[in-house]
Amino acid sequence: MGRARLITHMIDPKLPFIDLHRHLEGCVRLETMLDLASQHGLHLPGETVETLRPHVVMDGPQADLVSFLDHLHWMIYSLADLDACRRIAYESVEDAAKEGIDYLELRFSPLFMAQPHKLAPADVVAAVVDGVKAGERQFGVMTRLIGIMSRTYGPKSCQRELEALLAHRHELRALDLAGDEARWPGELFHNHFRLGRDAGWQITVHAGEAGGAANVRYAIEQLGATRIGHGIRATEDPELLDIIRERGIGLEINLTSNLQTNTVSSLDRHPIAYFLDQELLATINTDDPIISGIDLRHEFANVAPLAGVTPTHARRAQENALTTAFLSGTERSELITRFANKAAVT
Repeated sequence: MGRARLITHMIDPKLPFIDLHRHLEGCVRLETMLDLASQHGLHLPGETVETLRPHVVMDGPQADLVSFLDHLHWMIYSLADLDACRRIAYESVEDAAKEGIDYLELRFSPLFMAQPHKLAPADVVAAVVDGVKAGERQFGVMTRLIGIMSRTYGPKSCQRELEALLAHRHELRALDLAGDEARWPGELFHNHFRLGRDAGWQITVHAGEAGGAANVRYAIEQLGATRIGHGIRATEDPELLDIIRERGIGLEINLTSNLQTNTVSSLDRHPIAYFLDQELLATINTDDPIISGIDLRHEFANVAPLAGVTPTHARRAQENALTTAFLSGTERSELITRFANKAAVT
């Protein structure tokens, strides 16, 4: 009962509930992993949900971002064919609906998903698009897709990944860069993002998570990012914070993930409340909900208060998500109308 009251207290029911930063590969159900393994004769480190869970779901902070990303291994290993890719996309929309999410931006790396079983990355993109569209029709969650280039594979592989994404350019809303930020800085991908912008995509970049404020600045000033994934270390550069404010750059904050990747040492040292006090367009998101063992309601209700987020902050984060969502004006109006109709019914 206490948790239910807290949820009501921290989430404004008069605003759409939005997740702008969620990785498809990080929200594969454990039950689905087991089912896919059974279908394809794959060996997982557990034969039941409970025995598999310790190998996938975090039990505390990791040494760094790369250690965190290692937990994705078994999730993508279970993607033995395109039907599996289609299925997890569909189920991700279903799970978002169960959370009460009104608008979801789901991002994925086709090369990362394709690699374990040598699938064609462009076909993976098509399968994910099909799954998301089916989920959107079935569950009514407005969903948009963001294509990721996995920087950990290097610029040449990312060029091939970009080509796979461009083959379905009209089905994607934005381009992202994720992976080992510390070893693969944005400078190596300048031309990739030029091609992405030329394709008409919005740009968001993982920066300021495993690297410093300079990475955030480069993503904004050179790669064309209008949103930043994480951006925690932007605090190192006061002038950069002014740029973020003045340009209306969105900051996609992921509280539990930031703790688990050791980006922040504790939640009470997380800068989200400061960002919101400084009128930066910070939002609250999930990152990899199955791996982190959370959902969006949990982040608002149970985690955000530990980071100093008040109900006023939380409402501002919801407003910021609506403002910075990769939607056209018409789509934003549609989302607001659909939300109003849903609220009237409930």
